[in-house]
Amino acid sequence: MRVLMVAMLCFAAGHAVNARADTLLVVGDSLSAAHGIERDAGWVNLLRQRLSSQHQVINASISGDTTSSGAARLPELLKRHSPDIVLLELGGNDGLRGLSPQQMKLNLRDMIEKSQAAGARVLLLGIEIPPNYGASYTDAFRGVFRQLSEEYDAPLVPFILDGVALQDAMMQDDGIHPTAEAQPVILDNVWEGLAPMLKRASTTTND
Repeated sequence: MRVLMVAMLCFAAGHAVNARADTLLVVGDSLSAAHGIERDAGWVNLLRQRLSSQHQVINASISGDTTSSGAARLPELLKRHSPDIVLLELGGNDGLRGLSPQQMKLNLRDMIEKSQAAGARVLLLGIEIPPNYGASYTDAFRGVFRQLSEEYDAPLVPFILDGVALQDAMMQDDGIHPTAEAQPVILDNVWEGLAPMLKRASTTTND
């Protein structure tokens, strides 16, 4: 009887280890840093609430970040948090500044490779830029996310502001940043790409 109880305790302890909450690391710019609104109202915090205690959500987003600055600080974030999933939401500031899509691609590629090498899966959160930049630039910009998604088998949310960007009531006066009312829509956009990854993680853990 004593041997049986010890075995049951060991079995339960093993399952407790396997059932640890996954860590999600969000590396983004002002769209994920809740610029201009209460931080608690931002989509990242809403994600944290939706997942409850099932997962740990770390928001390492900084307003104004480009892919270059994000790539520079990512290694320390990976070392500190050991994430299971990295959500990359960068590129908007590269576009607004007219920076090279090719350099943006190299920066994002570096971030994807470093994340995957650290054992994390990557979700790309794409962004669109206004058409006044010219068709060739906007096409090249948009293509970066699609190409990297295919190259690294990384799920892609093509446009994180889908259903938001052209709605005046959902955008702040600057026309760039979404309002608090828009955050649940943004979360739903992210969720479409993230939910299958969470299911996969759960299945892997149970196996």
